[in-house]
Amino acid sequence: MSKKPDDLSSIPRHIAIIMDGNGRWAKERGLPRTEGHRIGAESVRAITEGCKELGVEFLTLYAFSSENWKRPKREVQALMKLLELYLRRETQELMDKNIRLQAIGRLHDLPQHTQEELHRAIETTANNTSMTLILALSYGGREEIIDGVKSLIDSVEKGHLDKAMIDTEVFSKHLYTRYYPDPDLLIRTSGEMRLSNFLLWQLSYTEFYVTQKLWPDFRKEELRDAIKAYAQRHRRFGAV
Repeated sequence: MSKKPDDLSSIPRHIAIIMDGNGRWAKERGLPRTEGHRIGAESVRAITEGCKELGVEFLTLYAFSSENWKRPKREVQALMKLLELYLRRETQELMDKNIRLQAIGRLHDLPQHTQEELHRAIETTANNTSMTLILALSYGGREEIIDGVKSLIDSVEKGHLDKAMIDTEVFSKHLYTRYYPDPDLLIRTSGEMRLSNFLLWQLSYTEFYVTQKLWPDFRKEELRDAIKAYAQRHRRFGAV
């Protein structure tokens, strides 16, 4: 079981992760990309467990972006099947660890059977209270903002909201993430230095941690390193 590193002064309440490098990991080993995704799913399990043990309240994983639909059809189908398998296998594990599952994104774009597996897992774990695991699926930050604007306009047109009342707090309540706090720490694996259309609104004051580790190699020890680095940051939120 993980324990909090001695030099940690704080644990982030909410960690978001861009899980990058599955395909590269597989290519380096002469394996099909699907094998990289499969081993990457093992990292999901390890990091979810590690976050719970360390006292993280929310963990958001960028599991499938809106741009990922452009990948080869066979790979997309394999990813959906892997997601369904993960949901079936891990739901009991989430129950045993008292972890609630949630999802954000344009979930209606997922295959019907995948939607059914997802909703089943969400409903089964709905009353769990120790941590919330949020899967970003068919997710895009720009798309989320557009959907938020549409929701805001709809509220104004229906008379539920006076446009003079619109501010950042009100707008945040129209985003997919309205029920969760903004991330304190963003982790990106594989060394890439970009957001890739992930949580563009929510990451305004988030601390970033980038590692060269590919996602299938990112496990509890790497998580602890990221949190150690976070604990050494001084978060000013624009103040002195």
